[in-house]
Amino acid sequence: MKLENKTIPIILQNFVTESGASYNAINLSYELFGLPLHTAPIVLVNHALTGNAQVTGENGWWNDLIGENKTIDTTKYTILAFNVPGNGHNGISIENHTDFTARDIARIFIKGIEFLKINQLYAIIGGSVGGGIAWEILALEPQITKHLIPIATDWKSTDWLIANCYLQELILNNSSNPIEDARIHAMLCYRSPESFKEKFQRTKNDELAIFNVESWLGHHGKKLQKRYQISSYKLMNQLLKTIDITRNTDDFETLMSKTTADIHIIGINSDLFFSARENQETYQELKKFKENVSYNEIDSVHGHDAFLIEYKQLDNLLASIF
Repeated sequence: MKLENKTIPIILQNFVTESGASYNAINLSYELFGLPLHTAPIVLVNHALTGNAQVTGENGWWNDLIGENKTIDTTKYTILAFNVPGNGHNGISIENHTDFTARDIARIFIKGIEFLKINQLYAIIGGSVGGGIAWEILALEPQITKHLIPIATDWKSTDWLIANCYLQELILNNSSNPIEDARIHAMLCYRSPESFKEKFQRTKNDELAIFNVESWLGHHGKKLQKRYQISSYKLMNQLLKTIDITRNTDDFETLMSKTTADIHIIGINSDLFFSARENQETYQELKKFKENVSYNEIDSVHGHDAFLIEYKQLDNLLASIF
């Protein structure tokens, strides 16, 4: 029997964030795909900045990777995906976005996993901020999964990433078109100069009397503005800025020495956001004290967004795990 996906709420009572903010109730919603819960290995999929728990099926944002006879096969696995509380899905928002860190979301997801009576996951996979939250989950619960698959991400936000998040926050707070303008800036981080060159070739939109790259950026800004809340954007940007499994706790080696999970790091050679070099350094650090770790790279001109574009390469890199 295959699951019909629907969003299901969990109400978590009396949650206190790392910063000391108290919430009487946190609404954590999730979706299940594939085989019924507790009948098959469970794969947790963490969504990225503007994503949600709808990872496959109609409007699924990772349909090329997850589904019947796909790499993560819904006829073999149960797929679990949480909505980051406040991501705007189901109309739920969080106004005080600075109350939360990526680790808080990891703690909330762990409570959700416990609520569902899941003892161990087969894999946790996530790209970008979703992958950062995956690192945070593993640091908090070292035996929670057999496989960790962080894609186009890292276990900490770098100075470069924090700087871009800072600019995003300034735009969101000060612009007269905050979501549109922030999205346009973000697209410059998600793609690469080579990607833009390949796509646009300095061509113009004669009707609008502007360059096609300008028209395309404007389109993406307006598109997001129609479906996204500013409170959600501010929250997700805050989470992206606060990824750091070592903050106020042990060092990287101490934390990662506690896990037996296989760690499969996947970088992107043209990623301007979470650089391949940073991923390679993480891999080299892990190799000093852990054997079951691998590093692979997506070869693409498309920058950070390549994890949503280069499905064939991702398929090849993930096939042996699934």
